[in-house]
Amino acid sequence: MKIASYFALIALLFSCAIKQAEPIKLNTDGCDFCKMKIADGKFGAELITEKGRVYKFDDIHCMMSYHKENTATKVKAFYIHDFNQDNVLIPAETAFYVKDGDINSPMHGNTIAVQNKEEAEKMAQKFNATPISWNEISK
Repeated sequence: MKIASYFALIALLFSCAIKQAEPIKLNTDGCDFCKMKIADGKFGAELITEKGRVYKFDDIHCMMSYHKENTATKVKAFYIHDFNQDNVLIPAETAFYVKDGDINSPMHGNTIAVQNKEEAEKMAQKFNATPISWNEISK
């Protein structure tokens, strides 16, 4: 009986583990806000709820619009595609952003996310864009 209890405890612990970002299946997964297929691995985003449900979006604008319309949904984490790595999600809170200028994202959020400040500065110059913080995006 002790062995069964042990395995039950292990299963419970794993079911409560922190959920990580799921890779977006490009041209297969649909955006949970606008319902379009997610086709570009440089602009996608994910929202993970406290219960572990993953919502996928074709750009940061859709993710934030969904979040604003669904205030009862308790969010555990936000992820955003790293513009410099095709279909690689990074934590949104630690990413660096540039917006507008010559950036053209799927739903006109026109925001690029990268992993460090130096890359963000390069992207700002390249796209004639403006740096923006996660706090500005998420308010």
